[in-house]
Amino acid sequence: MRDGKGPSRAPVLQFTNCRILRGRRLLRWEDLWVREGRILDPEKLFFEERLVADQQRDCGGCILAPGFIDVQINGGFGVDFSQATEDVGSGVALVAQRILSHGVTSFCPTLVTSPPEVYHKVLPQIPVKSGGPHGAGVLGVHLEGPFISREKRGAHPEAYLRSFEANAFHDVLATYGSLDNVRIVTLAPELGRSHEVIRALTARGICVSLGHSVADLQVAEEAVQSGATFITHLFNAMLPFHHRDPGIVGLLTSDRLPPGRHIFYGMISDGMHTNPAALRIAHRAHPQGTKTLSGSIAPMDVCVRHFLQATDFVMLDDSLHVQATYISGELVWQAEEARQ
Repeated sequence: MRDGKGPSRAPVLQFTNCRILRGRRLLRWEDLWVREGRILDPEKLFFEERLVADQQRDCGGCILAPGFIDVQINGGFGVDFSQATEDVGSGVALVAQRILSHGVTSFCPTLVTSPPEVYHKVLPQIPVKSGGPHGAGVLGVHLEGPFISREKRGAHPEAYLRSFEANAFHDVLATYGSLDNVRIVTLAPELGRSHEVIRALTARGICVSLGHSVADLQVAEEAVQSGATFITHLFNAMLPFHHRDPGIVGLLTSDRLPPGRHIFYGMISDGMHTNPAALRIAHRAHPQGTKTLSGSIAPMDVCVRHFLQATDFVMLDDSLHVQATYISGELVWQAEEARQ
C-alpha cells in the first residue's frame, strides 16, 4: 500500500527484532517505524496513510534507544577543538564520525579557556550541523571559560582567564567574537556583572552553565534566577559540599529556584573523577536532572554504564549493561555498521 503522494514522499523505515525502552521496562521483539527521524504510530500509518515500510532493518535483538547528547567534549581521536588550525571543520567531522560507535548522536564541541584570537578563528569554523550517516550532529559550541575562577580553573591556562569589565556583555562579544554558533557558555557566577551577562546570553537562546567557580549557594541561586540552567561537571572544580553552605551543589535541592525551573547537570562518571557515593547523592537528590554525563577521556557509553552501576539504577532487563544500540532512528543502523 502506498499513499499516492508520488516518489517525493519520505521513505518509512521499519526496525524489527529490537528491544524498546518504555518507562522503566525493556520490551522484547518490538518493531519501530521511523520517517525523517520521527517515530511513527504504526496504526495510523496503516489505517490512515495506508502505508507499509519502504525498508526493513533487523536489529538482531539489540536495544533501540535515543542517542546520547554529549554537551562537553574537548576533542578526541587526536583532535583538540581549542587549536586554531586552518581546517577546524575536518577535525570536528572526524570526531563526529567516530563518536557514533559510542552512541553519541549529537554533541557540543567544547573550547577551554583561550585567547580572543583563538575564539575568533575557531568559532566561525564550527557551524551547527544535523547528524546522519556521516556523523553526529553539532548542536553548537560549548565555551568553557575564560570567565571562570582562578582558584578553580583546573587545567585552564591562568594567563587567559578574564573577568567582566564595565560593559560586561560587550566584553563577552569582544572576547568570543560572533556567538552565532555558540550553544553553551560555562562561567563563574561570583564574577562581578555576571548576572548581566547571564541575562544577555539567555536572551539569545544560549544556555548558561555554572562551573569552575567558588560561588556560594546564594550566588548560585541568584544566577539561576537570572537564567542559568546547567552545572558543568557537578562536584568537580567548585567548592565542596559543606553543611552550612553547600555551594553550587546545593542547587540540587534548593527551594529558591524560580517556579518550574529545573537545574540540569553534567558529571564526570568515569570511575575516577567522581566517587560512586557522590554519583548516588546527585542521582537520588534530583533524578530527573540526570540528563547528561561527561567523562574525561572515557567514552560516553562507558560513563553511562558506570553511572548505572554506581547509582543502582534499576532497569527491568539485566542485559542492558552488556548489549545496547544507543542511537534512535536511522542512525542506529549506521552506528552498528561503524562498529563492525
